[in-house]
Amino acid sequence: LPGADTIDAAAVQHDVAPAAAKATPARGSETVLLVEDEEDLRELLEEVLSQQGYRVYAASGGTSALQISEFMDEDIDLMITDVVMPYMSGRELSLKLQSRRPNVRILFLSGYTDDAISHHGVLEPGSAFLQKPFATAELARKVREVLESPSTN
Repeated sequence: LPGADTIDAAAVQHDVAPAAAKATPARGSETVLLVEDEEDLRELLEEVLSQQGYRVYAASGGTSALQISEFMDEDIDLMITDVVMPYMSGRELSLKLQSRRPNVRILFLSGYTDDAISHHGVLEPGSAFLQKPFATAELARKVREVLESPSTN
């Protein structure tokens, strides 16, 4: 989908940049559980992550994410989750998933600012966070950063 250079609910498109500005994003082969309640955004993020070499399992919410994790034999290296979702917040989901899979890393996404989320106790200080909208290259960099960071568990 050529056009915009950010990913958000309003503009779900891949970034198109001049060749000089397009640095090769870091690729990976890890397993990612993607949790996003907005279908168009979830599908785009799944496509972008798959193109970067990740094995992606996508869920529309917390309950389906936990069900997917129960049936997976392989490790989940990273869960990317929206913070604000119906029925179960991203933080609540992360706590439940980490109780079952303590080595999973978490990357939170939200249209709210990091400060707003931290100050209202929605996320623990220091949580990996990416504010929407973001460029696909920004997502690729943040995913690698979180995967390569020392485990806190």
